[in-house]
Amino acid sequence: MERKHLKNGFTLRISGAPDETLASLPPPRQVAAVAARTRFLKPRLAVKVGDAVKTGTLLFADKRRPELRFLSPGAGRVSAVNFGPRRSLQEVVIDLEEPEEAEAFPRLDEAGLAAVDPEELRRRIVEGGLWSLIRELPFREAAALDRRPPQVVVFLDNLEPFHPSPRVYLQGRVERFRFGLRVLEKLSGRPPIVTACTGGAETVAELKPLITDLLQGRYPAHDPGVLLYRSRHRPEQRQAWIVEGQDVLLLAELLQEGRYPIRRIVTLGGPGVASPGHLEVRLGAPLADLVGGRAAVGERLRFVAGGVLTGARAESASFLALHEKALTLIPEGDRPGGLLEWMLPGRQKPSYSRAFLSSWMPSSVPMDCNRHGGIRACIQCAFCMRVCPVDILPQLTYKAVLAGETEEALAHGLLDCVECGLCSLVCPSKIELLETLQRAKAAVREEMR
Repeated sequence: MERKHLKNGFTLRISGAPDETLASLPPPRQVAAVAARTRFLKPRLAVKVGDAVKTGTLLFADKRRPELRFLSPGAGRVSAVNFGPRRSLQEVVIDLEEPEEAEAFPRLDEAGLAAVDPEELRRRIVEGGLWSLIRELPFREAAALDRRPPQVVVFLDNLEPFHPSPRVYLQGRVERFRFGLRVLEKLSGRPPIVTACTGGAETVAELKPLITDLLQGRYPAHDPGVLLYRSRHRPEQRQAWIVEGQDVLLLAELLQEGRYPIRRIVTLGGPGVASPGHLEVRLGAPLADLVGGRAAVGERLRFVAGGVLTGARAESASFLALHEKALTLIPEGDRPGGLLEWMLPGRQKPSYSRAFLSSWMPSSVPMDCNRHGGIRACIQCAFCMRVCPVDILPQLTYKAVLAGETEEALAHGLLDCVECGLCSLVCPSKIELLETLQRAKAAVREEMR
């Protein structure tokens, strides 16, 4: 196991961290396959309202990349197909019916995995609807089918608040995880790099022989893009595959059991949650079911699916997407400020700036969605530069993007951006740097297609 310290970053200390107790929710009456919060996806429907489906039935696929298939997380009848602006598909809702039938996929044991051809293994994962869980740098989209990666990085921990602990989601599943690693090795032709963070997965005795890199540092030290930036020797390593630890379990379950996996462990946390923790839920479960009676009363709450800094806003009536592993509830913060609040020392304000007393205190503090100020011009404070884990000088890259100087932005390292969101978080001018850099990366991706 090689120890590596990754510099920069920032640890956001906000209240509502989930404990490691695991609760199981009662079965939902509805589940859904969510398209709205999946980047770069242009879905084509394969069902209509009223159709009967099994668990694992195709609901929609990407128009440009048909290998990206999204299957039904339950058996029953299609009760709704929800569209958003410009008739963009949001989700396909299934009313569950008993008994739940499931599509059968070929099973694969240890001997079969050793003998199977990599192309056949790819085909099985594609048919099973889980190829989108294997992502490719630098755009973090589903991996290309027609090439082998220079490296595969599996990361067990996620330092973004608040994500599932590997001590919870890997409990009793280490052997299945080993099988998943062998699947990735077969697909790529090389053993995957398995990373853990200090105090996280490394504390699980059964995992220690599997971990190749032990990472130390602040968020986002867990991100494979940061590790590869610090250790990259060849330009082609930018096209490495990255897979989350829990997604390795889903791939292994699909192949070993011959059925589409329907359960996942997620976290419910944030200042708006009265009793945060880990939950074992159905894939595609309603977000309202995840919250149940755990929401704090007296505040209007925002649902953030997928992570505080990298997730997306979701409606309470929406459902859990395939790639989402965390649901965070944060007060909207739309109440007026108190008298002379701007003069207070700010003990309860999460901030990077040392102008507030909270930056000197180790304890977690509540957080809301109030911007606490208007958007202003960049003041060259260099806060974003200090926290950026890949040294791309976000303020200069941002200005190059706004000026249309794509070549200059690429020279600064635009494609190295790991989209951690810290630049937007620490900016005292309230500039949405992350959003601008993501749009620029998406535009470069379109030009490269």
